[in-house]
Amino acid sequence: MSYHVAVQRFQPKIKLWVEREGALVLSDYRVHLLELIEETGSLAEAAAAMQLSYRRAWGKLKEIERNLGVKLVESAAGGAGGGRSRLTDEGRRLVGMYANFRRTMERDLDREFARFFPK
Repeated sequence: MSYHVAVQRFQPKIKLWVEREGALVLSDYRVHLLELIEETGSLAEAAAAMQLSYRRAWGKLKEIERNLGVKLVESAAGGAGGGRSRLTDEGRRLVGMYANFRRTMERDLDREFARFFPK
């Protein structure tokens, strides 16, 4: 008995991450946290947006910085509104590099998927 699989309904997915000396440093999850810190100006707000505890978000940020060996976020004490956080130049550079890498991998994934799973 032969079955025809409707490959036109297939969608390729890819999970990306970047390691340094075997330690995980960048992934969609981690980069999203960094992007939200930059966008909101607050680690607490970024954590809330991702439905994470502040402690978990802070721990993840410190883990990334430790594994990379660079500071990615700088914070300034504030007045009534509290302190503001933002990415360092290196943090913004790494987030941009990862975004470009992801876009390229998705494009290449789609191309290769179409080659191996023609409609």
